[in-house]
Amino acid sequence: MTKKITKNLVTVPNERIEKRIFFFCCEKVMLDSDLAELYEVLTGNLNKAVKRNKERFPADFMFQLNKEEFDGLMFQSGISKGRGGVRKLPYAFTESGVAMLSSVLKSERAIAVNIQIVRAFIQLRKMLSTHESLRKKIEAMERKYDKQFKAVFDVLRQLLKEEAEPKRKIGFVAKGK
Repeated sequence: MTKKITKNLVTVPNERIEKRIFFFCCEKVMLDSDLAELYEVLTGNLNKAVKRNKERFPADFMFQLNKEEFDGLMFQSGISKGRGGVRKLPYAFTESGVAMLSSVLKSERAIAVNIQIVRAFIQLRKMLSTHESLRKKIEAMERKYDKQFKAVFDVLRQLLKEEAEPKRKIGFVAKGK
């Protein structure tokens, strides 16, 4: 019966989840307030459930941001977190921490959203590995074909240089001004 209820729940769009995954210290994390919003619970209630099960959330699953880290993360994401700032510094959950939340939060919504979040993390990991391999291939090609394409790069640099030089203004100029 749980599966039936879970399937009938309104799903959260992947874009909405992916916008809430931040890169912090080479780690993908989600903030407690964003997770609470997705699970449709209060942030305080989410944090209480986590604190009741502290042994399930070691430092590599969840950690609390300090003021500088939080400000940097908000600057990186370009979003404001409500009026007047935050009273308590947020907790950041890694992919493992988000997966562990499913054992702490028992509602059907939490389970369904948690599955979607874990899938979003997996999708991001696949995308990043694809881009990394593509970057390495391009760098290898640049090293291999650098001499052959030197003329092309020289022409491109020259074109960019010419565009940077100020151009003569076009239009009517009154005498005496």
